[in-house]
Amino acid sequence: MYVSENLNVNEKGNLTIGGVDTVALAEEYGTPLYVMDEDLIRSNLRRFHESIKKCYRGRGEVHYASKAFSCMEMCRIVASEGDGLDAVSIGELYTALKAGFPMEKVGFHGNNKSDEELAFALDNGVGHIIVDNISELERLEKIASSKNKTAHIMFRIKPGIDAHTHQFVMTGQIDSKFGFALETGEAFEAVKKALSCKNVKLVGLHCHIGSQIFDIAPFEAAAKVMLEFIAKIRDELGYTVPGLNLGGGFGIKYLEEHDPVPFEQYMERVSAVVAEECGKLNLEQPYIYIEPGRSIVASAGITLYTVGARKEIPDIRTYVSVDGGMADNPRYILYQSEYEAVVANKAGEERNEKVTIAGRCCESGDLIGENMPLQHAESGDIIAVLATGAYNYSMSSNYNRLQKPAVVMVSEGKSRIVVKRESLDDIIKNDV
Repeated sequence: MYVSENLNVNEKGNLTIGGVDTVALAEEYGTPLYVMDEDLIRSNLRRFHESIKKCYRGRGEVHYASKAFSCMEMCRIVASEGDGLDAVSIGELYTALKAGFPMEKVGFHGNNKSDEELAFALDNGVGHIIVDNISELERLEKIASSKNKTAHIMFRIKPGIDAHTHQFVMTGQIDSKFGFALETGEAFEAVKKALSCKNVKLVGLHCHIGSQIFDIAPFEAAAKVMLEFIAKIRDELGYTVPGLNLGGGFGIKYLEEHDPVPFEQYMERVSAVVAEECGKLNLEQPYIYIEPGRSIVASAGITLYTVGARKEIPDIRTYVSVDGGMADNPRYILYQSEYEAVVANKAGEERNEKVTIAGRCCESGDLIGENMPLQHAESGDIIAVLATGAYNYSMSSNYNRLQKPAVVMVSEGKSRIVVKRESLDDIIKNDV
C-alpha cells in the first residue's frame, strides 16, 4: 500500500511500522519523532552482504555510509552484522569508537580533513583513509612519520561519469569538490607521489558518482574506468592496487512511481563488468568495497508529527502545519525532495486531498512538501512522513533553537529509545 514493505494498517485503521502502532508511538514518545525499523535495516544489510559475498566470491566488503544515519546504536547494529563503516568526520569516528566498533573496518572520508582528524584516525587504528587531495597526502605523510606509523590510504578518484541525478548530489564528474580528476592526469601524479612516500601505503582506489541513482549503467561505466586506471598504474608504475571501492548512491523508493533497481541486480551486473574487464586487462580482480547508506536506512525510517493549524486559502492551496519541519528534515528546502505522507490515525482511509505540509520554522520555504496526497488532516492528527530514515536525523539542526527529536528503534513489535530527545538545557549547554 505504501512505499516500504514494513508499513501496514492495523485493525484500528492506524499506520504501523514493523508491526508497531505509530499513533501509540507518538503518544508514548511525543512528536516530532524519528522511528527506525531495526529488522528492515538488518535485512537490507544482509542483502548487500550476501550479494557481495556471492558476486565477488567472498572478496568484497560492505561499508555502511554512516552519514546517512549515525548514532551509537546504528554502529552496533552494523558491527553485529559483520560489516564495515564509512565515516566522514571526527564526530562519526568518535561515535563508532564509543560504540565499540572495530576501527580496522572503518574507511575515513572527507574532502577537507583537519590534522586533528587525521591524527585521530591514525591513533585509533582506522582501517584506511580515503585521501582527497595532494595537500592531504602531504600532511598525512608528515603526521604518520611523526607517529612512526604507516597510513593505509585509498585515493578518491573522479571517474568523469554523469550519474543522472540532482546536481547537488553528483560527485563523479570533473567539476566536483571531491577527489582527483583522471582527465587532467592529476590522479596519476597523486599515485606516483604516494608510491614514493615512506609512511603511506596505497591500498586502494575509491569512486562515488552520486546519490539516489536508479540507472545501473553509470555504475558499470565507473567500474570500467576505474579498472582501466588500475591497469595503467600497473603497466606504467609497476604497482598493482589491491583494492577498489565502488561507492554507493543506489536509489530508493520515495514515491509510488519510483522503481529502484533491486540491490542484487546492481551487484550482479557490476560484478560481471568487473570480471570481464579484469579478464581483458589481464588484471587480478581487486578486493571490492561498496558503501550503501540511503539504501540501508531510508525506507526503514519514518517521521511522526502532530498537526497544529490547518489553513485553507481558496483556489490557491491548503496548508497543514506540523510541529517539525526544516530543522528535522531540511531535504525539501535543499533539494525539493519529494515524500509520501499519511495521516497515521486515518491510514486506512483514502488520501483524498492535496495539501502543502508546512513546518513550524520562521521561513516561508520551511515545507515538507507541496501538493502532497493526504487524508483529511485536522489539528491533533498524527502525520507520518515516509522513507525519512536517511539524511533527516543526520542533517537535523537547532534552527530557531528547536530541540532535536528523539530516535526510536522498533524490532519484533517492541520499541526503544536509541537517541534521547533534546531538552531545553541541551539547547543552551554550550552557551557562556
